Amino acid sequence: MTTGLHDDFSRGVGDHWQRMELSSGHVDWTGASVRLVNDNTSAGRYSNAQIDDCQGRPRKELLWSPPLHLTVRARFSHPAPPLRAGGDCDYEYLGGPILSGTAGFGFWNAPSTLEGHDLPALPRALWFFYASPPSNIKLASATPGCGWKAATFDASGWPFRLLALTAPVAVPLMNWQAAYRRLWPIGQRAIGVSEAPVAADMTEWHTYVIQWEEKRARFLVDGDVVLDCDTVPRGPLGLVIWLDNQSLVLTPQGRLRHRLLHQPEKQWLEMAEIEIA
Repeated sequence: MTTGLHDDFSRGVGDHWQRMELSSGHVDWTGASVRLVNDNTSAGRYSNAQIDDCQGRPRKELLWSPPLHLTVRARFSHPAPPLRAGGDCDYEYLGGPILSGTAGFGFWNAPSTLEGHDLPALPRALWFFYASPPSNIKLASATPGCGWKAATFDASGWPFRLLALTAPVAVPLMNWQAAYRRLWPIGQRAIGVSEAPVAADMTEWHTYVIQWEEKRARFLVDGDVVLDCDTVPRGPLGLVIWLDNQSLVLTPQGRLRHRLLHQPEKQWLEMAEIEIA
């Protein structure tokens, strides 16, 4: 396990980082910060701008395990969609451009094959995560399925594997509101899901902190706690920061859809400082 990290990007993208620049995604150094940019993405091609310390590294040799604190100073080019009065995303929002695709920063186990692994893995993560409409990743019953949020989940343990065996019966039941309200909290706990919306304006500079402990995780924005939970994925995990053009629908009711989004505007995620202590 690596003992710590500090990068203010004053000398560019340092040796710690590996880049992923796919299709219209690219990593730019401004002289005092790093921007992950997607410029005129196509619905026909996956675009991703990413820096991480996962690529080419076996999952069991990823660098980070608790206890540690991650601090990121960041902002985005575009805001998140507003929330409706009921607390869910406004999927029909027409008031102006929003950040498109998915984006975020934090820790995960690099479950896909994009980071150089031969086989995918069941995912686990704790991170600040964004998904734009039409995404609807409804893993926590009390939080929106899209937008800017703090989140944890762990689908790699035995509780989720046992839960998966009940899917043929449980998924149809989730379409009944009474059954969903009673049963999904059990499923949510089995996946280790905790989430909370982040109300901070994404286009302004903020200091984001993840305090990852053995049995607890806390997420703070500018010193204010936005999520304090005991659903903590096990390590080791890798540090990932990305902006892409994906959209995903994944709900307990069995709805599953993946697509890519066309976005003609240039969009970016900018980091001025990253520290792990």
